[in-house]
Amino acid sequence: MTNLVHVGRALISVSDKTGLIDLARALAGRGIELISTGGTAAALRMAGLAVRDVAEVTGFPEMMDGRVKTLHPNVHGGLLALRDDDEHLVAMAAHGIEPIDLLVVNLYPFEATVARGADYETCIENIDIGGPAMIRAAAKNHRFVNVVTDPADYAGLLAELARNDGATGMAFRQKLALTAYARTATYDAAVSNWMAGALKESAPRRRAFGGELAQTLRYGENPHQAAAFYTDGSGRTGVATAKQWQGKELSYNNINDTDAAFELVAEFAGKAPACAIIKHANPCGVATGESLLEAYSRAHDCDRTSAFGGIVALNQELDAETAEKICEIFTEVVIAPGASDAARAVFAAKKNLRLLTTGGLPDAAARGLAFRQVAGGFLVQDRDAANVKRADLKLVTKRAPTDAEMADLLFAWTVAKHVKSNAIIYVKDGATVGIGAGQMSRIDSTRIAARKSQDMAEVLGLSAPLTQGSVVASDAFFPFADGLIAAAEAGATAIIQPGGSMRDDEVIAAADAAGLAMVFTNQRHFRH
Repeated sequence: MTNLVHVGRALISVSDKTGLIDLARALAGRGIELISTGGTAAALRMAGLAVRDVAEVTGFPEMMDGRVKTLHPNVHGGLLALRDDDEHLVAMAAHGIEPIDLLVVNLYPFEATVARGADYETCIENIDIGGPAMIRAAAKNHRFVNVVTDPADYAGLLAELARNDGATGMAFRQKLALTAYARTATYDAAVSNWMAGALKESAPRRRAFGGELAQTLRYGENPHQAAAFYTDGSGRTGVATAKQWQGKELSYNNINDTDAAFELVAEFAGKAPACAIIKHANPCGVATGESLLEAYSRAHDCDRTSAFGGIVALNQELDAETAEKICEIFTEVVIAPGASDAARAVFAAKKNLRLLTTGGLPDAAARGLAFRQVAGGFLVQDRDAANVKRADLKLVTKRAPTDAEMADLLFAWTVAKHVKSNAIIYVKDGATVGIGAGQMSRIDSTRIAARKSQDMAEVLGLSAPLTQGSVVASDAFFPFADGLIAAAEAGATAIIQPGGSMRDDEVIAAADAAGLAMVFTNQRHFRH
């Protein structure tokens, strides 16, 4: 099998012109002939480089607004010809096809076009055709051809050429081919998923997902599991777009938990200062306040034990006073839209604490897809972007919630959306005071949340459980009255739940007997 292959001719056609001129100069300096198209050729000429137009190679001008320029045997033959096959060499000579040893192509910015909200026709015009065709051809023929699809690989290409006096090795070309096929695969996945959305096709016959490596991780959920972090190209604000100011490299679990925390606190965009503290993808405290300091302190007081070693997410710029408070206990990650210089100075003394800023909050109402692997396949669904307003609620009890209770009910329902099922959330005055998550029965979640509230009351030196005078949210209906009765016994005064149980009448009767107010959402928030 061929190992070293000398590079004598390169075809360059790029949308992203980052590093283009330096690359082309280095190639030309090695005597490599440059062939190019349209805007790329113009940029190279402006830099004083000799360039041969692809139209000269094909014998046809670029036409149809650039849709047709490289789809020609003189291009694809030059990429696909086997240099050690006599029949291929005879065909090349007979038809005037010259070999192309290096292809440098990056594609029309389709993902970026979609991300900025462009209309249908604009998105269509940003679907690259010739680029993927050339990339796939060059990658298939990697025994003889180098294919580079990312400016990040320019330095590696030049280093390889320098090591081998203008040639490249087989292992290097294989790696380039792998990257190339992954690029066309992710590109086509982006196009097909966008089109499925544009056509409102929720279950297309075939579904593909792709991503770009953002970070190799030390390991996955456990040390024996290999892992990596990929971005999906959507540009949605969050962990994937965050700047890390300090601290150790993020782990698999850090990224998962930080995402859960930031998605929750994003529900409070444009509202009062809010804080969510997450442990193992579940909130152990969520609160609003007059300031971030108050919001953090109230969230921390929901479950101080679980907050140790947790993830803190804030909906506003982190200030120094809040940073000082956070530093009183061990915290893995803090994520916020921003952080003041003074806050960063406070954290600088905590070398292992990771501080991330994003410049904004995720759009909690944004549509998108969520997927999960199962044996032999994967499940795909819309992300849970739903929520309810006061006008959506149905009063089912004799007593209506007070205004204060209603505000807490809506707060509790928002938090319930981000708690693993079965989820029970007690809230009082805009702060969680008990959270029960991930239990096999709803009554267990109800009791665990109440018990945690009792434990924290003792820590805080209070005579009554935090749940006294609280409201309760349940992510799904109460199948029996026992869970509701347990909540009432813990001191809850109002309930929000989806309704829809065969025993709704029994549950409503129990609420009336306990003097509770209860509203139905007609919407559930299972989170498994």
